Amino acid sequence: MASELFPTKKLPSVSPSAVHQIQQQNLSNNNSSIQGCNWQGLYPTIRERNSVMFNNELMADIHFIVGPPGGTQRVPGHKYVLAVGSSVFHAMFYGELAEDKDEIRIPDVEPASFLAMLKYIYCDEIDLCADTVLATLYAAKKYIVPHLARACVNFLETSLSARNACVLLSQSCLFEEPELTERCWEVIDAQAELALRSEGFCDIDALTLESILRRETLNAKEMVLFDAALSWAEAECHRQELQPSIENKRLVLGKAIYLIRIPAMGLDDFANGVAQSGVLTLNETNDIFLWYTAANKPELKFVSKPRKGLTPQKCHRFQSCAYRSNQWRYRGRCDSIQFAVDKRVFIAGFGLYGSSCGSAEYQAKIELKRQGVTLGVSIIKYFSDGSSNTFPVFFEYPVQIEPDTFYTASVILDGNELSYFGQEGMTEVQCGKVTFQFQCSSDSTNGTGVQGGQIPELIFYA
Repeated sequence: MASELFPTKKLPSVSPSAVHQIQQQNLSNNNSSIQGCNWQGLYPTIRERNSVMFNNELMADIHFIVGPPGGTQRVPGHKYVLAVGSSVFHAMFYGELAEDKDEIRIPDVEPASFLAMLKYIYCDEIDLCADTVLATLYAAKKYIVPHLARACVNFLETSLSARNACVLLSQSCLFEEPELTERCWEVIDAQAELALRSEGFCDIDALTLESILRRETLNAKEMVLFDAALSWAEAECHRQELQPSIENKRLVLGKAIYLIRIPAMGLDDFANGVAQSGVLTLNETNDIFLWYTAANKPELKFVSKPRKGLTPQKCHRFQSCAYRSNQWRYRGRCDSIQFAVDKRVFIAGFGLYGSSCGSAEYQAKIELKRQGVTLGVSIIKYFSDGSSNTFPVFFEYPVQIEPDTFYTASVILDGNELSYFGQEGMTEVQCGKVTFQFQCSSDSTNGTGVQGGQIPELIFYA
């Protein structure tokens, strides 16, 4: 009965190789540890002696049959040690409802994750990896091992990206981890189109799909949302063992289809995409065409108001700008600066200076690198009007920037006209809740540094 203190939930599978690796390592260590008759004398601390008992048959007074049918593993345990490490185990072995069993079946926990939890209880060691961390979090939640659960959440927050944000959002809601949920939303909002196009998006549950489609602050085109919803619907058809026909896709989407703001699309996207997909009924298609073109617009079930998206922020690192008769000149050389932040942000692009000699057009190659690895690059033209204003240039997708690591922002400009340049640069700039630090870059071959030059602004979401 104590095993029902936490409800059973379906978890992603863990590879058998991960289970085998942990088991072989632990059994090998334990066997070598107890060859002598006085093994206790080999270990000076109670923690080390306790660790010898991890996954060890010696003095085991309980066994667990862990894993789903066909993938079980028999794991030895010691009631006292387990009860000290978990209130659930304490209730299971010493509580009023304790049952005198030699074996306990745990079909809803993966063996590798159960062993990872036991390793923490026995050895005070946290050993997490990407393949098993979600299942380990489930085990830690089920058996109320809060410090291990917190470590799992920290691991997930550190590894969070657009590629896995939607799946982790679903899991964070399942495990009731509001801080992880908030971190997931930050990534999904800022890098919405990348997140929607990720393979993991198709693995989320229907409630998470609806929460994403309902989100007001997504930085994504509605056509991208529509395509993502259809991809999810196809995957859901396979999960429900349905043919992925247009009719069944509409069936599994249900009312979620109305959360896509189709009237907020451009007419071309609707006419050449949505209208020809077959997902909408004929009446819905006609009504939306009338909504675009008629003076008396019909009532629609779809929301017609565009999403707000996120408002970009700007970090301006110079206190003034200037121009001179021989500066700032571009001959294919690189202007570069290094920066670091104290919290995760997403760099959308740069603000650049333009011509100091009247209107002019520039071609810019902008790039973001971390330790020499390119994270984002874009080649774009921009027109400057001869003023000292900055002119924004953007990456195709915002680039995720982790705290406490220096990144290199670079631009190579091609233009005949001299431009303005910044001066009185600052090494530290506070932008809302984010602190930026700047230092010179060895990649800079055109004179830009902390005190002066190009790249006056970093455009970001936080």
